[in-house]
Amino acid sequence: MPNNTKFLICAAGIFVCYFYFGILQEKITRGQYSYEAVDENGVSTKVEERYTYALALVFVQCFVNYFFAKGMLYVWPHGEDTTPKLYCASSALTYLLAMVCSNMALQWVSYPTQVVGKAGKPIPVMVLGVLIGRKSYPMKKYFFVLMIVIGVILFMYKEKASTKQSDTSFGLGELLILLSLTMDGLTGAVQERIKAEAKPTAQQMMLGMNSFACMFLAVALLLSGELIKFIEFVSRHPIVVTHISLLALAGALGQLFIFLTVTEFGPLPCSVITTTRKFFTVLGSVMLFGNVLSARQWLGAVTVFTGLFLDVFFSKGPPKKK
Repeated sequence: MPNNTKFLICAAGIFVCYFYFGILQEKITRGQYSYEAVDENGVSTKVEERYTYALALVFVQCFVNYFFAKGMLYVWPHGEDTTPKLYCASSALTYLLAMVCSNMALQWVSYPTQVVGKAGKPIPVMVLGVLIGRKSYPMKKYFFVLMIVIGVILFMYKEKASTKQSDTSFGLGELLILLSLTMDGLTGAVQERIKAEAKPTAQQMMLGMNSFACMFLAVALLLSGELIKFIEFVSRHPIVVTHISLLALAGALGQLFIFLTVTEFGPLPCSVITTTRKFFTVLGSVMLFGNVLSARQWLGAVTVFTGLFLDVFFSKGPPKKK
């Protein structure tokens, strides 16, 4: 198959899988689910509720990712994975916290806000690289990251209402996005050490991370009591099972196309595809769910993605050690 055809297939796979993933994620976390509740007098009342079980949602995603990676390693066997268990557990914990915070944020912010906020991932990666990894970056890298920071601030800043008290501080949803970004940066730092020392394949890393993530989540679900509440919610709204299953499958397939793109063409084309995908996810959310953006938010979104594109195209090569 020609390289151009392979590239188009990989790009289409990433676009379709993660576009559908974003639609399902917003449908699950921000949609209203209704059912008929009958009291002791036999009176029926329509009750509406929202899905709020972030731990259960992430558990299903990690569970499907684990078996998806297991299947890929069964079909395409690799050598023995020598990654220390402590590294796998550490990366799984930070990866898990990032996903949980990101999903929980959708209870307070719209999906476009979450996507643009998560687009600032280079910020914690750079900060942790300087503070922990003792790395240095060229000045243009700092400029591109500054563009991303300014864009995120423009997008997430809350306007002063004419009849209400001014609210210029971040809310709980924005705080969760910042925590998710911090966890993303820590995950990247641990993964860099794993790659340098153990050199596992992408499938092996995916398998190791998700196996520990499933164990952590199983304990958290039992201790928090969320598992029982999740089962009760699903029994009232069986359609949620279909939505979550499709969400997990779309996420696993999207990761497969990302691995294929990196393997065949390298990380730079993959970054271009995923960055472009994020912007069109915002557009799709605006059109499908009515998340209307102000002119200031559009300016912020464009600034964020412009900074990301410039970083992808002009920040070539790995950062240097100090």
